[in-house]
Amino acid sequence: MVTEYLQHPTIDPIIFEVGPLALRWYGLMYLLGLVFAYFWGKKQTQMPHYAAVGWTEKRFSDLLFYAFMGVIVGGRVGYVVFYQFSHFIENPLYLFDMSSGGMSFHGGLLGVITVLAIFSRVTKINFLQVGDFVAPLVPMGLGFGRIGNFINGELWGRVTDVPWAMIFPSAGPDPRHPSQLYQAALEGLMLFVVLAWFSRRPRPAGAVGGLFLIGYGLARFIIENYREPDAHLGLLWFGWSMGQWLSAPMILLGAALMLWAYTRKSQEQQA
Repeated sequence: MVTEYLQHPTIDPIIFEVGPLALRWYGLMYLLGLVFAYFWGKKQTQMPHYAAVGWTEKRFSDLLFYAFMGVIVGGRVGYVVFYQFSHFIENPLYLFDMSSGGMSFHGGLLGVITVLAIFSRVTKINFLQVGDFVAPLVPMGLGFGRIGNFINGELWGRVTDVPWAMIFPSAGPDPRHPSQLYQAALEGLMLFVVLAWFSRRPRPAGAVGGLFLIGYGLARFIIENYREPDAHLGLLWFGWSMGQWLSAPMILLGAALMLWAYTRKSQEQQA
């Protein structure tokens, strides 16, 4: 019996174009993530346990702008260093060739962490509390970004015969996992729901950020088993992809951070 697999809907990556200006689906997804972060962040500034440590709408608005810059710069640098370093050595200007595409979540995370550290120093808000505030704002942006990947027909999954397998024209005739949608669901919507629920009450400094690191790391590590590895890298040591090697330390760091946060809280209560 021949199975009729789903066909990826061919969608023009450009929504509309006016002269030299073009609105692309991927850019729109970034914008939706930024808008969502803005409105959810404003909601958090009204929560007593966030306001108590010094969060205001003004401070949040300032942070959002610089954090977005951190995502863009860190994401690009991370992609070049983690995934295209040999190409960068051959042509250092490749780092600035944004038209060729290529962004790394792990690089973007490092960029944001750098911004948060500077923001913490300037505002005198504890660095871990800054991270706790920002963590719930991130997942939906990741989810929208993965939807953008799906629309563009890129970063597809491995070959499979599951009933919902999809044929991506740019990936050849074989049916594949629509892993972009898996990531949008787990790294995006589900992780946001978990963090929104967890952060609605006061938690020890570092606990929310730690949960984000664990949640994202686990989701990414699992889904990498269904996502096609980067062609020029393939699978690395232990059969892990680069995404898994970058996610494993996140899980360990998140677990250590949560353990430290609750241990410290227990010690303070006993003192």
